[in-house]
Amino acid sequence: MEPNASLLLAIAPQPSTLTTIAIFGLPFTDSVSPFPNFHFTRAPGDAFIEDLKSAILKQIILNKEIQNVLLSPHRSGNLSEVVGDAHTMGTFTIDQCGKIDQKLYGKRTIEWKPKSNKFLFAICTSGQMSNHLICLQKHMFFAAILHRILIIPSHKVDYLFSRVIDIENINTCLGRKVVISFEEFSEIRKHHLHIDRFICYFSKPDPCYVDEEHIRKLKNLGISMGKLESAWNEDAKKPTGKTVSDIESKFSSNDDVVAVGDIFFANVEKEWVNQPGGPIAHKCQTLIEPSRLIKLTAQRFIQTFLGKNYMAIHFRRHGFLKFCNAKQPSCFYPIPQAADCIIRMVERANVAVIYLSTDAAESEYGLLQSLLVLNGKSIPLVRRPPRNSAEKWDALLYRHGIEGHSQVEAMLDKTICAMSSTFIGASGSTFTEDILRLRQDWGSASLCDQYLCQGEEPNFISDQNDM
Repeated sequence: MEPNASLLLAIAPQPSTLTTIAIFGLPFTDSVSPFPNFHFTRAPGDAFIEDLKSAILKQIILNKEIQNVLLSPHRSGNLSEVVGDAHTMGTFTIDQCGKIDQKLYGKRTIEWKPKSNKFLFAICTSGQMSNHLICLQKHMFFAAILHRILIIPSHKVDYLFSRVIDIENINTCLGRKVVISFEEFSEIRKHHLHIDRFICYFSKPDPCYVDEEHIRKLKNLGISMGKLESAWNEDAKKPTGKTVSDIESKFSSNDDVVAVGDIFFANVEKEWVNQPGGPIAHKCQTLIEPSRLIKLTAQRFIQTFLGKNYMAIHFRRHGFLKFCNAKQPSCFYPIPQAADCIIRMVERANVAVIYLSTDAAESEYGLLQSLLVLNGKSIPLVRRPPRNSAEKWDALLYRHGIEGHSQVEAMLDKTICAMSSTFIGASGSTFTEDILRLRQDWGSASLCDQYLCQGEEPNFISDQNDM
């Protein structure tokens, strides 16, 4: 088979060494990316691959510039002027950090057609808001499998989800009633609130991953229930892979109201669930996303402070030192090392400004800002400023009385990160994972998206605390 094109690239890592790499079969006019197989984001140990990718792209650009000069003897001037800033190759434009075309992925979906009198009561207890949103997404999948309407938990036992996501939009995306609020469920049942079966997905470390306080809160809502029952012997710390047929066999029931929980750690059809847009057939980009108010506020902030081409970083620090050092390898990086990693990505992505979403102390992000210097120029770190009546970008939140709420601010941060041209996340953080999901579903995911210092280990790690 004859290749579409071939290139010989000379890469000299050391003056005494010359390495020649032949690359064949590069269809420069039809592919979304010139190197579709060079997308190694979110994979460990890829620092060298990313550098190699950058070197190859630069060499292709240089080859094209030389070719244009040789074929245009009457032209003069700078080589870059011959090709232009876009680095074109025929009809193809090279972009190291271009968007990922999600249409390339095959989609496998399930229809969610619930029976009008069958309900699934969502139980989510693990972690903070991002964990609960992921738990809700998994409950939606369960509800679709079991042909049930999903009941969104009351804010008296969970978060006030309606403050940060548009619940009714889920029904619009499906074209039918698939989710209802707890209050609506209460009206339908004429305040006869009884859970017929309470099935635990996990039996360890505690049945259903719920404690006595959560059960008490449910009962205070007027909900009665029977004894908790475990579907199988499953440990939340070591979840095993399950299939749709497993869920059908263990959680199907003729009872009207079934509660299942907590399923944040559940591993059910993982690849299917994590595909762009999720596992359920619908007509929207994604089912769970920030409310319209929060999305508009994020857009206004971007227009005011950032512009179109910006990098966003989720720089998780609070409580992360102990968490990361318990992992192999650790994911907690010294500030100078983190700064070096960020500078390399800024150079690769060619951005002028960084949006910083962080819970770090001022001493930490202040040091980070002082170290972010590229070609003698400081790289600005932008954080959301305190409310100022002279600024109008957040007027919608103020007008609707939801400004200052911690969950609204967290979702606003998440939205600004999800809309960035390039994103660097914190490995092990569900906040980061939800941003990556939104970027995938919205089509904003970049070839350069990755975790902070991906492929590197911290250059210094403290001893484990055994005291």
